[in-house]
Amino acid sequence: MPFVGCADIGSKIAAQYHQEVNWLKLGRMPAVLVIDKTGRLRFVEYGESMSDIPPNDRLLNVLDQINGESQ
Repeated sequence: MPFVGCADIGSKIAAQYHQEVNWLKLGRMPAVLVIDKTGRLRFVEYGESMSDIPPNDRLLNVLDQINGESQ
């Protein structure tokens, strides 16, 4: 992958970006955050259930836009 994905050990990033915890649904709800090299949030989506994940084409469009701006 031409970008970095990272695990959030200890949930520090989740807490910083207010990712919801729902113990009735067994923990944290899914969240997808795209943060550019300058630290700016470029895409944020919080899910309501474990199956609530944004489509790949939306994420790839955001990454393509960021990549185009950096060239």
